[in-house]
Amino acid sequence: MDLFDRNKPSEPLPEEPPPPPDAPLADRMRPRNLDELVGHDEAVGPRTSLGRAIRADRAPSIVLWGSPGCGKTTVARCIAAHSSARFVQLSAVLSGVAEVRQVIARAEHERAMGRRTVLFIDEIHRFNRAQQDALLPHVEAGVVTLVGATTENPSFAVNAAVLSRAQVVRLDPLRPEDLVAVLRRALDDRERGLGALELTASDEALDAIARWADGDARRALTLLDHVARERAALGIVALTVGDVEAAARSKNLRYDKSGEEHYNLASAFIKSLRGSDPDAALYWAIRMIDGGEDPRFVLRRMIIFASEDIGLADSRSLEIAVAADRAFERLGVPEGLIPLAHAVTYLAVAPKSKAAYRALRAVQEAVQQHGTLAVPMRLRNAPTAAMKEWGYGEGYRDPHAGEGGFVPERYLPDELGDATWYEPTSHGTEARVREHLAKLRALSKK
Repeated sequence: MDLFDRNKPSEPLPEEPPPPPDAPLADRMRPRNLDELVGHDEAVGPRTSLGRAIRADRAPSIVLWGSPGCGKTTVARCIAAHSSARFVQLSAVLSGVAEVRQVIARAEHERAMGRRTVLFIDEIHRFNRAQQDALLPHVEAGVVTLVGATTENPSFAVNAAVLSRAQVVRLDPLRPEDLVAVLRRALDDRERGLGALELTASDEALDAIARWADGDARRALTLLDHVARERAALGIVALTVGDVEAAARSKNLRYDKSGEEHYNLASAFIKSLRGSDPDAALYWAIRMIDGGEDPRFVLRRMIIFASEDIGLADSRSLEIAVAADRAFERLGVPEGLIPLAHAVTYLAVAPKSKAAYRALRAVQEAVQQHGTLAVPMRLRNAPTAAMKEWGYGEGYRDPHAGEGGFVPERYLPDELGDATWYEPTSHGTEARVREHLAKLRALSKK
């Protein structure tokens, strides 16, 4: 008996009805088949093997990987639309073992009647290992065709056993021109869209929505729906860039990630960290996130900052920034913002040093200036007798044989002499590094 064999329901689960007329515009305008799908030609286009398989009702189990709003759910529904299979959608966040048991039981019932089931599990990475593994026998037996969706890298977020039985499909964010096409269709569609409002929109207005949405079709359609109905209620029949920008600000739906405000907020955040102001740093971080920025962007910037602006003055900073990033991946929003705030405040109050970063830039410049200088013979590896005869490794002195684990030696190419690039500061723990390194360099010059 496995995880899904108990408590099978006596009645089949009802199928999900189509979106009602008052459903969100994004739900009403969701493509009903691959022919209506805009974008993703490289993944499921008619010339791809997967696209041909879906259209021929031979879709395999797949894991769809992409950012929010890129079309994972839509592609999953298109798989069902091009086949005789029944489509069932679950959320790994909201569903547990009981719900999955019901779906499997119904799928077995349907299979006995000659009908297949496509099981779409949104955020499949939220299922634990046991839940994911328990699906395997039913996927292998053909009871369900599994379509998983995840915003996380499947190599880390989905069990290897599941990945070995499914094709991973990467869905990129929709391009601006794709989003404009989606918006134009919604504006003109009288049956499912906003066509009854008889509004027009300039290309510039739709471009502005596309920029705000940043590859997310749902956000784009949500903003269009809001601004269109607001303008129509005022008797305005043409949408302008100003209308779009005003609506976006009033609803706080998104800020333009490619625009000036994005860079202004990011700059204020980094400068506040560098200036050791935890209050300001946390303020700007939350401003970005509340404005629609992916918290992962903030976390990535902190990982970079920990090495670039703190470095050896407090090496724990890098560990804490990386740990916050991992914690967010585990927790998500809103709980994941707690370790994010932990890291922001720690990095802000930590002692600062750019010594490691400056050394990196100086070495990169030296490499470009001097080219590929030869490795000194004493530093070369000598795995064979012939290499030893040629002088490889000759004259090398093992530091562990010296007093205190150190022997004077030149490790740079001879042409660079005693060049130094890393100059530690006296800030934080780097002060001890500075003192220790000064002693070693003095010994090397004797």
